[in-house]
Amino acid sequence: MSRGILGRKVGMTQIFAEDGKVIPVTVVQAGPCFVLQKKTTATDGYNAIQVGYDEKRDNLATKPEKGHFKKSGIKILRFVREFKTADVDSYEIGQEIKADVFAVGDKVDVVGTSKGKGFAGMHKRHGSRRGPMGHGSKYHHRTGSMGAKGPARVFKGRNLPGRTGGERVTVQNLEVVRVDTDKNYILVRGCVPGAKKSLLILKESVKAK
Repeated sequence: MSRGILGRKVGMTQIFAEDGKVIPVTVVQAGPCFVLQKKTTATDGYNAIQVGYDEKRDNLATKPEKGHFKKSGIKILRFVREFKTADVDSYEIGQEIKADVFAVGDKVDVVGTSKGKGFAGMHKRHGSRRGPMGHGSKYHHRTGSMGAKGPARVFKGRNLPGRTGGERVTVQNLEVVRVDTDKNYILVRGCVPGAKKSLLILKESVKAK
């Protein structure tokens, strides 16, 4: 991976292609991001750049955070993430990364946190089927067998009720259909995980290589 940017999900809309077809897109407020640190194989064991996004007040930062940002000479930012890249030397500390890091037609992988749906039963959480609804069934909306009697415990991986959503999700190989460098908007074809205003990570698609 050589290119990436952080942003926030604005929402979904639609645009029209030149042939008149409607394209559903997700609008991402991408950047500006700033390079905070360069990591190399010699010092850290791998090559990557550390970037920050979204300015926040000084009183919301811890002392270690303040020291880290002071060292790089950049204002305190809310989100800090890393992008692995083989070309670390092409970046400089304090460099600004904007939406034009991607162009129309590029393929990107979008990483976000899915919407949390709270506690849910196995039918909603795992999409399992219900039992027969006849009066003689007596088995309509239950979890099913917990396993064999011998082990006297439930094995890991069993589909059971529990918290659903709120997980890290990656949608791969989405097409960039429009880039607005003035407002730092990137329009990606299709839907991406997360609620509005949630953090998204856009990085060069692995499948595109």
